[in-house]
Amino acid sequence: MTVLPSAPAVARLPGLPEAVTVFEVGPRDGLQSESSTVPTAVKLELCRRLIAAGVPAIEATSFVPPGWIPQLTDAEAVMAGLDTPIDTPVYALVTNERGLDRAQSAGVRSISVVVSATESFAAANLNATRETALARATALVARAGRAGLETRGYVSMSFGDPWEGAVPPTAAAEMGAELAAAGCERIVLSDTTGVATPGAIAAVVAGLNAAGVSPGFLALHLHDTYALAAANVVEGLRNGVHEFDSAAGGLGRCPYAPGAAGNLATEDLVWLLNGLGIQTGVNLDAVIDTTAWLAESLGSTPASRVARAVLRQRAASTATTHNEFLERTQ
Repeated sequence: MTVLPSAPAVARLPGLPEAVTVFEVGPRDGLQSESSTVPTAVKLELCRRLIAAGVPAIEATSFVPPGWIPQLTDAEAVMAGLDTPIDTPVYALVTNERGLDRAQSAGVRSISVVVSATESFAAANLNATRETALARATALVARAGRAGLETRGYVSMSFGDPWEGAVPPTAAAEMGAELAAAGCERIVLSDTTGVATPGAIAAVVAGLNAAGVSPGFLALHLHDTYALAAANVVEGLRNGVHEFDSAAGGLGRCPYAPGAAGNLATEDLVWLLNGLGIQTGVNLDAVIDTTAWLAESLGSTPASRVARAVLRQRAASTATTHNEFLERTQ
């Protein structure tokens, strides 16, 4: 019986890095849009499984006003449950001074902040103008730096906006350069609605480079609305980006971005990188196991193509083994 492979064949492309960072956002960006409340225990188990699978960094929750994202009102409980000696950096998103207060009280040592490349999304997601949201974020970064916290800055709508359409590369470059100047260790270009194409990735990365932010300081946060996330990863690699956000199972969409699909799935990203011979330190089988467990816990089906293919392969292999056993014992 012929079945699909459970791992990709390795074939490197010239000019790509030897290793990259897979930044897991499933527990925060992935679960924030679930329609039913996800128990804290499930969130904690998800984080533990992903850390055990080798993800080098994880965004576990968000300290935002409870009315904004009801799914993440248990941020303190999540951080308390993860209060164990681990080497993996655990990030939390904050959007205002009160959020940073809460995060610091909860023992958070790494934070994310967010700005918008467009006015429309700043109003919808951050309840502010583009410039006000930037001023708020840079103030948070400065305060976090004084406290010795690591910071990561998202530039939402870096490639396209559901209200304004195409976004000029200079808009994302301007916001990213301001965050870098404020002290963010990583600038994350967010394809919030999943409309980016490889050409757009190259243009925005070039815009940041021209603004003084080299590709080595960038990360890509990709959604797979039009099934181009993998192509955009390859273009990012070709342009010097070494860090990519993903969510186990392809979970998540921004609740303030109409039409957006889920995040690039962690197992899809790792499969791609494994096939290119690029090291991640992430155990692909363990992530797929985590996705299968989470789907069962949530009563859903994984969006990840790799997870579905490998789980079908496993089922077929198990069935074949069982049938062979029966034949030998009859």
